[in-house]
Amino acid sequence: MASKIKKGDQVVVLSGRDKGRTGEVMKTMPTANRVIVAGINKVKRHTAPSNNSAGGIIEKEMSIHVSNIAHVDPKDQKPTRVGFKTLDDGRKVRFSKRSGEVIDA
Repeated sequence: MASKIKKGDQVVVLSGRDKGRTGEVMKTMPTANRVIVAGINKVKRHTAPSNNSAGGIIEKEMSIHVSNIAHVDPKDQKPTRVGFKTLDDGRKVRFSKRSGEVIDA
């Protein structure tokens, strides 16, 4: 099944402390219905030193539920819902329900 949100998509946050901010999807977790968005839902983690890292307080992005984000319309940069349609050449693509613009290149 094709997913409505994919890695590399521009999304806007609809609720929470980062409401209204936009970012790029870095990772999707389809089984958990969650995504990680660059610069969104940042938290501080206290980590112990290891062979790979020096430890200390690091800031990282935590996942956010897909119901709290919306795709950014390629035409007017506003939140939009995503639909699917089949083109004349047989490809199944995602499109913006707000403007009708095709999201997949």
